[in-house]
Amino acid sequence: MEHPTSLDSRGGGPLAWFRFAAAGVIGAGLLYPAVATFAGQFLFPAQARGSMIERDGVAVGSSLVAQPFVGAGYFQPRPSAAGFDPRAVSGSNLGPGNPALRERIAATSAEVAAREGIAVGEVPVDLVTASGSGIDPHISPAAAAVQVARVARIRGLPVADVQALVARHTAGPDLGVFGQARVNVLELNLALDAAKP
Repeated sequence: MEHPTSLDSRGGGPLAWFRFAAAGVIGAGLLYPAVATFAGQFLFPAQARGSMIERDGVAVGSSLVAQPFVGAGYFQPRPSAAGFDPRAVSGSNLGPGNPALRERIAATSAEVAAREGIAVGEVPVDLVTASGSGIDPHISPAAAAVQVARVARIRGLPVADVQALVARHTAGPDLGVFGQARVNVLELNLALDAAKP
């Protein structure tokens, strides 16, 4: 007496398995990504397009990606281990006991202290250490505060006006509890450019 194979016992065969595989590829490989993409575009249009910031119809950057600022009249972001390249996001991969990291932090601390006219011990840690992604667009309110005097002096603006801009562009923790207060450097610098003189 012949025993049915496992495929036959389930009422299928090679054709049934092929149909099942084709349905899985179409559902998971085509329909789901299409629905997720269209839902993202509809529900979160700005985020789906990279959270781009535009001025006069020209994209000047993303609110999610840090970029360097050359002029002395700008707030500076934290250092980038990725060279501010969003295609090469990475941390420095240097541990706290690594002599190379300690040397780089000491050199960067001295540079920031000289630029801002403060003591080395007053330099906020996020101005001398890279973020895990290497392209974090935010700095702490303390890191923004130590830059206020320089920016105000170079731009010819009252210190109080620059402090008010920093306060206006300081976001609190998400939902009031997650994360820390932060300042988006690109958005703050764009607001500075819009200020007079």
